[in-house]
Order: sequence, then structure tokens, then C-alpha cells
Amino acid sequence: MKKTELMYEGKAKRVYATDTDGICIVDYKDDATAFNGAKKGTIVGKGVVNNRMSNRIMRMLEKHDIPTHLIEELSERETAVVRVSIVPVEVIVRNIAAGSLSKRLGIEEGTKLPSVVLEYCYKNDALDDPMINDSHAIAMGLATKEDLDTISAYALKIDEILIDFFAKLGIELVDFKIEFGKKPDGTIILADEISPDTCRLWDSITHEKLDKDRFRRDMGGVEDAYQEVMRRLTGE
Repeated sequence: MKKTELMYEGKAKRVYATDTDGICIVDYKDDATAFNGAKKGTIVGKGVVNNRMSNRIMRMLEKHDIPTHLIEELSERETAVVRVSIVPVEVIVRNIAAGSLSKRLGIEEGTKLPSVVLEYCYKNDALDDPMINDSHAIAMGLATKEDLDTISAYALKIDEILIDFFAKLGIELVDFKIEFGKKPDGTIILADEISPDTCRLWDSITHEKLDKDRFRRDMGGVEDAYQEVMRRLTGE
């Protein structure tokens, strides 16, 4: 399998077409952005952590009947994945109040939510990824009701699995963002990544932030936080 053309370059990844039908290669970068690209920087080694961590988690989720785009990890930074059409609806799952939820609703950061909060955002950088609801997504043709039913069911199941998974590593899963893609036959599968870029992860005892918030908030120790999550994940 060989890369052919660059199909897409985003804030954290490059996606290449290959000479094998239906397969792409994702190349994870060390570039870091926040606030929809308003803040930019580099987190050394981030691409390696995000690639390896995401693949391990997706392989684990597959054992719980969550279909994913993962085919094979090719190197520290590159992975072969199923070629999909990304559903332009970002899914955010929240267990503990933090970030924009705290700002919008005035809930103190760190407050455990009595029930899981599921949010959708329209995946559109030019509009700063605005929050939408089911009706918006359907009316705009972003997804069907059946798509959203499938996506929400997967998202809530993933949350249950990941809460338990991270708890065993001494980590609280505060919230996370996931994306889904459609295969040519219309099947919806988990795509994109699950990493410290897309999850808020706090140490269960100290509540130290082990995720991209350290970059967003200029807290320092960003690389160390990513490596600590990877160390707990792999036991290395």
C-alpha cells in the first residue's frame, strides 16, 4: 500500500489517498491549535501519542461492538484507515462541567453532571463550529434522523466504555469529542481520533489536567501530560 495524493490537511493530521481502493493513510502531526486556529503552536511528540493512543482505544472499542475506521497502524505516526465520508456533525459527550459548558451555563468547572450531556456542533471552521441540535442537522441535510439515532447510541456507549477504561488508569474522563464517517454502503463508523487532543482527561486523585487544556491555557508541561497519559495506557 502506497500513499498517492494528499486529500486533506487539517489542524492535527494529513490524510492521503492510497493505491488501494477504499483505504486512506492518516499522518498525525505535532502541530497544535486552539480556539478554532486562533492559537497555534507545536507539542513535540503529540502526533506519536495521538496515533498510538487512538489506535489502541479504537481496537478496544471494536471488542465492544463499536465499528471504527481502523485498519492497521503503519508506524508511530501513520495509520491505514477505511475511507469514509465524514458526517459534518461533531459529537461532544460531557460527564463533568468544563470548558465552554462552564462558560455558557455558569456551572463551576469540575462539577460532576447528574446525567451525561450530549452536544452536536456543525463541523465548519468558517462559522467556528456552532452548536446545533437534531432539528438543525436534519434540516441542513447534515445527517438523517436515523444517522443521529445511530450516532447518539454509539456515543453514549463509547462514553460508558471509556469512563471505565480510563478509571482503571487513574484518569477521569471529563468530556470528549468524536466524529463519525459513512462508508459507501451508508454504514456509520467511528472515525477521526480519541486522544488528549479530543478528550479532557484529569488525574483521578489530583485532578491535574493531562490534555490539550494545558496548551489552551498556557499551563506548561504539555508534552509531559501527553506522555503521562501514554505511559499509563501502555504501562511502558
